[in-house]
Formats: sequence, C-alpha cells, structure tokens
Amino acid sequence: MKSISTPEEAEALTRDLLAPALMKLPQKSAEGEIDDPFNSVPSKNVSVTTKVSRIIPNPSPWYDVVENDTEAMVISLYAKGMTTRDIAGYMKNIHGVEMSQPAVSGITDKVFPLIKEWQTRPLSSIYPVVYLDGMHFKVREPGKVSSKVAYIALGVNQYGIKEVLGIWVSETEGAKFWLHVLNDLKNRGIDDIFFVCVDGLKGFPDAIKTIFPQAEVQTCIVHQIRHTIMFIPHKDKEQFCDDLKEVYTAPSEEAGLEALRKMMERWPQYASYLKSWETRWADLAPFFQYPAQIRRLIYTTNSIENLNRQFRKVTKTTTIFPHDDALLKLLWLAQADIAQGWVMAVRNWSAIMAQLSILFPDRVLF
Repeated sequence: MKSISTPEEAEALTRDLLAPALMKLPQKSAEGEIDDPFNSVPSKNVSVTTKVSRIIPNPSPWYDVVENDTEAMVISLYAKGMTTRDIAGYMKNIHGVEMSQPAVSGITDKVFPLIKEWQTRPLSSIYPVVYLDGMHFKVREPGKVSSKVAYIALGVNQYGIKEVLGIWVSETEGAKFWLHVLNDLKNRGIDDIFFVCVDGLKGFPDAIKTIFPQAEVQTCIVHQIRHTIMFIPHKDKEQFCDDLKEVYTAPSEEAGLEALRKMMERWPQYASYLKSWETRWADLAPFFQYPAQIRRLIYTTNSIENLNRQFRKVTKTTTIFPHDDALLKLLWLAQADIAQGWVMAVRNWSAIMAQLSILFPDRVLF
C-alpha cells in the first residue's frame, strides 16, 4: 500500500475507499443534508439545517386497543373535540375512507377498558398539592335531560408533574359525593396530601379533613375575588380591586386582616360584599403561613381551571351527552391528550420541595 505523508493524500485515499459505497446511495439528498460529504461549505443555493434522527415512542395511550393507524387517528380526532359526523366527513374527504357515524362511535368505544383501568390504577402515596373542582354537563336520561357533575381531581406529584387523578360523573355537586371521591383516592394508595385547593363549596373542608386530617385546605382566593367584585359598579371597580389586592398580597395573616378592616372602612357602601371575607377568613387565610412560591401554588385553583377550559373546548360541540359513559369517555380522552404535554415540572419546583421538606420534615419522602 502506498505510504501516506500528507493530509491531502489521506483524503484522496478515503475518497477512493468510500466511492463505491457512495455510488449506491440515492442521487437526491434529503433536505437539510450536504451533497458532498467532504465539502464542509455548501453552495449558496442550498439551505442547510441540522437534523437529528431519533425514535419517538408513540405517545397515544389508546394504541394498545386499536387495530390500525386509521382507528388511532379517529380516536385522536375525537379526543380533540370533533364530532362523529365531522370525523366521518374528514376521513372520507381527506383520506378517502368511508366510515359511518356508528362506526366512529364503535371505534372510540374501544377505549372503555383503558378508562376502567385508569380509574382504578394505583396512585403515589404522597401528593404535595391536589386541586378539586366540578364541571356541569347535560346528560340524557330516560324521559328527561339531567344536569350532571364531572368531579375532577388534579394532583401535583413529588416530581412537580401534574396528573389527573380521576374523573367521576354523578349528580349535582355536593360535599357528600366529594367524600366518596376522597375515599376512592385514599383506597388507591394516597396516604398524605399537603395542600388541597378547592372552591367555596360548603362542607368541603370538613369532608377533606375526614379522610386526610393532616391536609391544609385552601379555599381559592380568585373565586372569592370574583364573587366579591361581581356587583361592584364599573366606576369603582378598578380602585376597589387595587385595594382588595392589598388584602391577599399582605406579608402576613395579621396584615391581611388589618388591610381588610381598613378596606371595609374605606368602602362602607360595599361592606356587605366584603363581609364574606370576614366570615370565611379561616378558609381563605392558610396560604399566609407559607413562603411566596408555595403561596402562588395554592392560593388559586387556576391549574385545574386551565384544565377545565381545555375540557370545555373539547366538549362544546356536544350540547347533551347520550349517557354518563359518553361524557366520561370524552373527558378521559381529552385528559389523555392534554397530559401528553405535561412533561415539565411546575415552575420553581426544586425550591418548593426544599421548602416543603423544611416545613414537613416527617412527611416529605424521597
């Protein structure tokens, strides 16, 4: 073999060795690739982008129960809120696949075993934060249309990742059924919850304390604010809200209560609207005990309200559900689709967990 003494000779030998293999490659290079592997400077007409090939696992949980990609697509479209009529039309017009509305329903019904498994799956022993809320829907029953409530539990686990713990469909919202929900969560493995964030439903805190006695129950401040300013005239609303902000952003519970008293003196004409802050102060004030980062996490139920807004977008095309299972199916599919985006921890979660480990040293487990 000829000796190699210069870089140019090494490059020439490499070209000779690789030429036969390169001749077998397709003539047309893929977008973003450089035609000449030995030339690091592309021509001025070539747009170069760096692409990394990787295998992405299929994220859709319903792939285990469908027979092909077409059925998986149908379920994905349904999870986005498309009706069976819209899906049938889409599949025919775009993909040339004839499919009736009952066939679409039959395909989506295949997820019911997954729903049952999901509803009974074991949960983590500890959830630092759990949000509880209910959504109202119309459901057809024999001879009438009833209002049903979808009871929703959203948790934040010890890694800071949000997780829908369960969805239950029942009659009008009340503390009695919430007690059933909490018992179910307990039976599925939850031993401790640090904070439970709720709206102002009467009897809610007592129901929570019955099942999770160590939990701190925080009534949503945002709900309270909305209720308070509902009937404030427009001319006073901006200043009233600014003054009210001094109450719930006070540095301590004592300072917040003092700000509330001053506000009632400043706005005697609206004292009746502020009276509920006094009567419910014990349910509203727990967040004052904690650092700012924990406060922001628990003093509002915005996390579950954001989830509910996404549920509304999906369910708005269905005015009346034919039965409870149809409602549960769509909500489960929607949460499964939404949860695929929950891959990042809550903001500042490391700092929050460090604070929780100091506040609750015997309850934080790693």
